[in-house]
Amino acid sequence: MDGDFRTSFVHQPRSLKQHPALVLNADYRPLSYYPLSLWPWQEAVKAAYLDRVDIVAEYDEFVRSPSTEIRIPSVVVLKDYVKPQKRVAFTRFNLFLRDEFSCQYCGATGDLTFDHVVPRARGGVTSWENVVAACSRCNLKKGSKSLRQAGMSLRKTPRQPVAEELRNMGRKFPPNYLHESWMDFLYWDAELDA
Repeated sequence: MDGDFRTSFVHQPRSLKQHPALVLNADYRPLSYYPLSLWPWQEAVKAAYLDRVDIVAEYDEFVRSPSTEIRIPSVVVLKDYVKPQKRVAFTRFNLFLRDEFSCQYCGATGDLTFDHVVPRARGGVTSWENVVAACSRCNLKKGSKSLRQAGMSLRKTPRQPVAEELRNMGRKFPPNYLHESWMDFLYWDAELDA
């Protein structure tokens, strides 16, 4: 067996991991924007084979079996509509997303943690309405004091977001890599330039 063929055969699967497929709901919207709904190419091929998705766009690369050659899907759309969740889970990630990954006291974007506006030591509860993203510096400065005692103020009043708000917020934070075949589906409802 030719050494070059063997080398390319061994290395090819690893390189194909770099070809994720954007997953769209049956209404042609991404299942989520942040994190962006992506499947490994293997899952997209399997779903297409099982007739669960339609392939809308493809990469230029192929995968091969002894009897078949398939272009790697870059965009797939589910055949059955998946109803988006109405309830937003109270998680650190969703809290940071609601607060746009910035400290709600000073606006810093690095070294984030979270802070209870009304400290737990003073009866504050862990809820959407009482917890905000905060940088470590502001969190230490505030400690278990009230906003007034600490001489601090909030940039916006914390509240529980609805699912659509978080989905829209996620669109403000695109991942580091967006394939060109995804663009029409990620920003399809954006206003067009005249």
